[in-house]
Amino acid sequence: MVLSTVSRRLLASLARDIKATSSVSLKPVLIPRASFLLSTKLDSRRFSRMPVARYEEVEDSIDPFQKQLLAEECILVDGQDQVIGHDSKKNCHLVQNGDVLLHRAFSVFLFNTKGELLLQQRSKVKVTFPSMYTNTCCSHPLYREDELTENEALGVRQAAQRRLFEELGIAPAEVPVEDFHFLTRIHYKALSNSIWGEHEIDYILFLQKDVTIRPNPNEIDDVRYVTLEQLNELKGKPDVKLTPWFKLILESGKLPLWWKNLKNLKQFEDQTTIHKM
Repeated sequence: MVLSTVSRRLLASLARDIKATSSVSLKPVLIPRASFLLSTKLDSRRFSRMPVARYEEVEDSIDPFQKQLLAEECILVDGQDQVIGHDSKKNCHLVQNGDVLLHRAFSVFLFNTKGELLLQQRSKVKVTFPSMYTNTCCSHPLYREDELTENEALGVRQAAQRRLFEELGIAPAEVPVEDFHFLTRIHYKALSNSIWGEHEIDYILFLQKDVTIRPNPNEIDDVRYVTLEQLNELKGKPDVKLTPWFKLILESGKLPLWWKNLKNLKQFEDQTTIHKM
């Protein structure tokens, strides 16, 4: 094959570029934390049945207070609950390409001295799972020094104390961090809609004492104390929906077992296992 003068020049230039590139030491590319998505997909069949919307389409309709909370920095973890970074609450709950970032969370179950569980109905303006009934308080430790402390889950317990005050108006002095009983962790994920979802390693915290409650109306629509029997009656009502994590813990049989043994919870401590649900 006869090459034209132009072709020979192009090939010579390409050869010089290849030779120069081969001597360059390539550096690893750092992936921005916001783009780190788990490979495990949410149920694609369920996702495909949902009306597809984008965050930009609903941003203006988000309650201003709830939008402010979306800027908080949550703790990103791997499947073994090892900290791998942090990202905004918004990014940690956005469904992106069928995935949701795995992050650390907690669920508080607060009982009064009569053994009744304090339930809350999430506010209708909540970004995820609005108007659903759930356990006393469900939220996230933040990526800050006092809530990152791993020893005896102190950071998580301090975050729980903070959120009990912010959501329910329970004074920190009424719920000292040493009174939170860390039982175990669960790993679950669930969609709220096509935009928002949850994917959490959730610390289960039990607490029994009488407290003064002053619910924040932007966070909570209703509160009530219930017995186990009353909770089972409530969940059977057609107009009542439970949050997915609360429903999983209840229907797994773990919550009824723990509930019936409030005075002897230590036997159920399993702080090394992460239960996939």
